[in-house]
Parts: sequence; C-alpha cells; structure tokens
Amino acid sequence: MPKYTYIARDRSGQTVTSTLDAPSRKDALRHLVARGLQPQNIFETAAGAATPEPKKSRRKNSASSAQSRPESRPERKRNSPHSKPRPLSRKEQLPFLEALADLIASGLSAGESLRMLSQRIRDPKLQSLCAGLWERIGEGATLSRAMSAFPNVFETSTINLIHAGEATGGLLEVLNRLISHLSEQRDLRRQFTNALAYPLFLFSVAVGVVLFCIFFLIPRMQGLFNSLGGKLPVATRLLVNMSEFILHYGIFIIGAAIFAIIAFWRWRKTPKGRHTTDGWLIKLPLAKTFSANQTVLAFSQTLSVLLENGITTTEALKITERQITNTVHREAFNDASAHVMEGEALSVALQRTDCFPPLVLDQLAIGENTGSLVPSLKKIAAGYRKIVTAQLNFFMKIITSVVMGGTFGFIIFIVFAIVTAIFKLSSSFKM
Repeated sequence: MPKYTYIARDRSGQTVTSTLDAPSRKDALRHLVARGLQPQNIFETAAGAATPEPKKSRRKNSASSAQSRPESRPERKRNSPHSKPRPLSRKEQLPFLEALADLIASGLSAGESLRMLSQRIRDPKLQSLCAGLWERIGEGATLSRAMSAFPNVFETSTINLIHAGEATGGLLEVLNRLISHLSEQRDLRRQFTNALAYPLFLFSVAVGVVLFCIFFLIPRMQGLFNSLGGKLPVATRLLVNMSEFILHYGIFIIGAAIFAIIAFWRWRKTPKGRHTTDGWLIKLPLAKTFSANQTVLAFSQTLSVLLENGITTTEALKITERQITNTVHREAFNDASAHVMEGEALSVALQRTDCFPPLVLDQLAIGENTGSLVPSLKKIAAGYRKIVTAQLNFFMKIITSVVMGGTFGFIIFIVFAIVTAIFKLSSSFKM
C-alpha cells in the first residue's frame, strides 16, 4: 500500500509531520481530517513505490499532477454535482458560519464539521455550499482556500480572517468574532428595512388613493357638474383639468419616469456615475452627516475585527477600504492609508479625509499611543452604531410625515374642490 508523508496542524495549532499508509492520496486526506488534523501538504514517498514499473511511472506523474491540480481543479469542479446546483449569495454566509462554529465548539475539526453539515443540514443552499467546501477540503485544500472558490458567498475579509485563524490555531475564536461582526451588520440592515417598510406602505396607499380619485371619482363628478351647468370654482376646475391631463398623457409621463429612473440607475452603476452621485450625496445637509457616520462605523467595525484576529495593518487597511460604500470617502481613505504605509500615524492620516470627527481622531490617537487601538475602535463602533440607528429612525419619521401629510393634503384638496363646486352649483340652481 502506498505511503504518504504529510504536514498538518492539530487542533491546538501545532504543526505535525508524519507518514501514513492509504490506498490513495484522497483517502489519506480523509484519514487526516477524521483525526482532527488540518492538512497543509501531503505527498507520496518513494518508500511506497515497490510496485511494477508502469505503476511507478504513474506514481511519478502523480507528483506533477498534484502540482498542476490547482489549475485544472476548477474546470473539473464546474462539472461537479456540487459546484453550481443552486444560486448562492451572501445570505448563506452567516448561517453557514454559525453552524460551523457550533460543531467546531463541540470538538469536531473543520473538515469533519463540513462533512456532517453536508449530510445533515436541511436548507438546500447551505447543503450545496457545505458539500462544495467538503469536496475541496477532501482534496487537500484548507478551509480558507475552499471558501475562496465561492466569492459570491464569502467576502475577501472573511476569507482572510479564516486564513489567519487557521495559521494561529484559533479558528473557533475567529469564527465567533466574525459571527458577532456579521450579526451586527445584519441587524443594522434589518433596522433600515423595517424602518423603511411603514413609509413604503403609506406611499402605496397614497398612490392608490390618488389613482382612485383621478381615474374613478373625478370623471364621475365632472359628469355631474356638466349636467348641472354653471361655472365651476377655481379649485374644482384645477382638479378636473389635472385629472383630464393625467388621463390623456399619464401613460407617457409614467413611461418617461420609468425610463429616466432606469437610465439613472444604470448610469449610477458605472464608476463615473457612482462617484458623481456619491459626491452629490455628501453635499446634502442631512445626507452628508449620515454618510460620514456610516463611513466611520464601517471603518471602526471592520478594522477592529481584522486587527484583533491577527491581520497585518497593511492588509487590514486594504480590506477596510473596500467596506466603505461612498466612493468619495473611499478615495480619501485610500490616500490616508498610503500615508499610514509611509509611517504616518493613523489618526493623523485620517484627518485629511474630512469625514472623521475630531473626537474620533482623538480616540484613535489615544489608542495608538497606549497600544490599545483595537479597544478604541470597538468603542467607536459601538457609539456610532447607536448614532446611525438613531439617524435612520429620524429619517424614516420624516419620510412618514411627508407621505402622510401629502396624502391628507391631496384628499383635503379633493374634498374642498368637490364641496365648493356642489355649494356653488346648488346656489345658482336655486336662483
């Protein structure tokens, strides 16, 4: 039976080098995973080559094929039943990490946890993801390398953190911190969605009321007014003319509005359009403050998690830059990062971005001087999470008030126009 020499890490992070007998390289890898080891490298030794010459040449080719396998493996995985059976997205990232952390906390290795998840998990998408990861780990890939094959699910920062956890032997600790970070981001998105739901409902009701009045109520009232004769009040004539205009040209107005929205959205998707619209956003009074607070929150959350888990400052700043959504702020942060690489203090470099308040810069400076930058970043993130949440609630209250006020105002205008017309026509009819 062939003999394989392997280099792996145990659950404590220690490097283990030894040999084992296995029918094939894939079986050897599975034996290592079952023992709770994380394979780093494995190759067949010459001692196991006491076989006829044809088999020896085939084993000789196995070394070269093992080196060329990373290039040829993606092509084979595309034809694998687990490669793309279902569309995967970032929604699967957090549930997967939570399930993986639970199993690793119970004492299983990452490979064994993935094997169990691929067999027992109920959700089809998560099962597909776990099966794809287990397939790659079974062929010798580390967890971070296997996750990099699913860029639609795992962010670059997530993969780098997992790689750091594998290198230091603290995978479970990294997973728990990563889950906490992603959970906070999910909760913030849910708060925004929930806050937006009520204004959208009111807006839908308002549009329904307006359409009912224009297409059903006003044309019938116009027929009644015409039958009674007489001159209509100004408000009533304005309402009737508006209804007739929308009935005749409304379809063209709606079509032009839809075309303009689609054209604007496609233009915003371009790099130039995104940069221009982000520049407009930070010039608006309320939006400027909210965008700056979002940038500070994304910066402090991401950088604290990365630095806490052993990512180098250079790599952490690069990853953090990609988490900033406003492109104008991102460019300013990129310039600040370049100054940090040249040896400048982070708090001094960030002062040039014009989106970090003086109090935040002071907290960062204190953290740098005392060697407690990560706790300072966490404190900033906690404070700005509350600020962003409060601002979201304030914006939603404003939107709700505007929608409700506009709806009630239009309804009052319709009632006033109809009532005044009825009173005027009835008085002229009596005379």
